[in-house]
Amino acid sequence: MLHIVKSAARRPNVRGWLSAAAGLAVVATVAASPAAAQDTIKVGVLHSLSGTMAISETTLKDTVLFMIDEQNKKGGVLGKKLEAVVVDPASNWPLFAEKARELISKDKVQVVFGCWTSVSRKSVLPVFKELNSILFYPVQYEGEESERNVFYTGAAPNQQAIPAVDYLMSKDGGSVKRWVLAGTDYVYPRTTNRILEAYLKSKGVAEADIMINYTPFGHSDWQTIVSDIKKFGSAGKKTAVVSTINGDANVPFYKELGNQGIKATDIPVVAFSVGEEELAGLDTKPLLGHLAAWNYFQSIKDPANAEFIKKWQAFTKNPKRTTNDPMEATVIGFNMWVKAVEKAKTTDTDKVIAALPGIEAPNLTGGMSKMLPNHHITKPVFVGEIRADGQFDVVWKTKGLVPGDAWTDFLPGSKDLEADWVDLKCGNYNKVTKKCGGAS
Repeated sequence: MLHIVKSAARRPNVRGWLSAAAGLAVVATVAASPAAAQDTIKVGVLHSLSGTMAISETTLKDTVLFMIDEQNKKGGVLGKKLEAVVVDPASNWPLFAEKARELISKDKVQVVFGCWTSVSRKSVLPVFKELNSILFYPVQYEGEESERNVFYTGAAPNQQAIPAVDYLMSKDGGSVKRWVLAGTDYVYPRTTNRILEAYLKSKGVAEADIMINYTPFGHSDWQTIVSDIKKFGSAGKKTAVVSTINGDANVPFYKELGNQGIKATDIPVVAFSVGEEELAGLDTKPLLGHLAAWNYFQSIKDPANAEFIKKWQAFTKNPKRTTNDPMEATVIGFNMWVKAVEKAKTTDTDKVIAALPGIEAPNLTGGMSKMLPNHHITKPVFVGEIRADGQFDVVWKTKGLVPGDAWTDFLPGSKDLEADWVDLKCGNYNKVTKKCGGAS
């Protein structure tokens, strides 16, 4: 069953890609009858289906619908079928909060899968706390957060940004000595780069060997900035760019690197928001050889991944439909929620929240991810090199699964904090003051 509510777009993209490619239709509403609704468990889907975020978020909406379809084929959950209730927050951050409230209060969903940008997640947090509902958030983010009502299945900085830097520092990664931290001007890049700057300095990198630059959303004139990067990289030390540039600004950025003759072998770029979905249909020539760090790549050879891709493409009736990291995070979160409901034998919010820590679910790369007491999960980390076909060749991976840290060890206000919703019942417990409530 499917129930979709449509809204108009109001605000621009934060981490989408090409707005011109976002001509994605919204399916008409199919509402369940009251009698049928009583026999279903409603699952909320809170992803933008219009506006410039649609190109990234529509895939995650489709992923939840796919998972619901697969689960219903198995008999549903607790003997009931699952029913998707899809709303469209339309790439409008305040509207995310309105639609979350609508899903929980009006539609009576038992769980919500949604949000992409950190600002959309921040927008809905008060709603989930007030109405005591559950949000599964599937996208990499800046950390510095652990909420009782949220389960973070995307990467924390120690599961993406820091391992990527470790790789570039290594001999295999080129023994990089100088660093350009280039990002879009909003919370995710700024917080991530604060962490990375502190981490680099802890590794002995001099301040003079770190260049930090922020640009507005949709920035298109990269000539001067790329020229500055080229000059910065000409000091005789191996230089790399760590990119938290988001949205369609990536296209002219990579093109300008090519225009100025900067090859991946000269100054490699490792990106945290460039994946298969964004590369699909793009001219990848300016990006060849550059890198991305994720917890999943479609190209990874594993029976679980091959089976998932086959079923996904059959469900979407598109043999060329790609998969990506936030999709896998959605799949893991969905399966963890199902297991927790079955363990609790109820969809009651408090009981499901209590049941989730310790739950394990297979990822798509051959391992088992586990929900931790801090509401983050264990994940492998991969660095991939962009290929001409828009896929990635894995050039490095962690030896095992990395536990997600809600609070970084490299910022003064965070290093003393611990998140533990099992024993401490707190998302920001201060280990020095022995109090819940953060740094104060």
